[in-house]
Amino acid sequence: MAQTSGAYYVPHGSHWPIVGSFGLSGTVVGAGMWLNETAGGKGIMLVGIGLLIVMIAGWFGSVIRESVSGLYNRQVDVSFRMGMMWFIFSEVMFFAAFFGALFYARTFSVPWLGGEGHGAMTNFYLWSQYSAAWPTNGPQDVGGAFSTMSPWGIPLLNTLLLLSSGVTITIAHHALRAGHRGRLLVFLALTVLLGVVFLGFQAHEYAEAYEHLNLTLGSGIYGSTFFMLTGFHGLHVTLGAIILAVIWFRCAKGHFTRDNHFGFEAAAWYWHFVDVVWVCLFVFVYIL
Repeated sequence: MAQTSGAYYVPHGSHWPIVGSFGLSGTVVGAGMWLNETAGGKGIMLVGIGLLIVMIAGWFGSVIRESVSGLYNRQVDVSFRMGMMWFIFSEVMFFAAFFGALFYARTFSVPWLGGEGHGAMTNFYLWSQYSAAWPTNGPQDVGGAFSTMSPWGIPLLNTLLLLSSGVTITIAHHALRAGHRGRLLVFLALTVLLGVVFLGFQAHEYAEAYEHLNLTLGSGIYGSTFFMLTGFHGLHVTLGAIILAVIWFRCAKGHFTRDNHFGFEAAAWYWHFVDVVWVCLFVFVYIL
């Protein structure tokens, strides 16, 4: 049962973690079965995704009800801030692993296969015809010949969209602190809209890559790193847009005040993180 212990609110036992566990398990197991063409895999994955959606909606609702009921105090607010900072740090490490894989492949693996340094003997005996160059799908031409996506088309447009969304959410934050609800709602809605447009252009970019450039997830090391980095970033944009949409409805209902609006701040932190990751992607994946 929920209670207040001293000055700190202790929430009641919740069934949402176990629902989330089943949802995650079903999604991962189902996806693995589907990719391996096992019967029922797609259905299990969809059920898992459905459970995750139910869990997110239910848990959001529980936390929102606790917040508007006045159960949270300054100490709880500090713990939320620390939790959000650690969460973003974990996300930084998540993307750092993929950027690290990209760096290792470009700086070490590909040159070694081409005969540099420790790879001289490997190149001589196995891949003597391979000339190291980036981008590459490896000495076996995995996935066939492909073309890269030009950074000066949709990627540049998406960069401008996300940078603009960082501006709009900052304006919305200042409007919230100044008590201008109308301006807050307009610029927060613009932020969500820019995120949705970004996702639309990314979907178009993926279709172009698969249909006309033969650039796929199976195009060797370049294809795998390209789609893993941009795809996971797109997933984060999707989640961020959903969170901001929820925050928009909360702002419309007057859940936040000038001095008490960490829910908004947490969403803004997450969105700025998404912006920074995309700038790194644009430079290291598309341009370099």
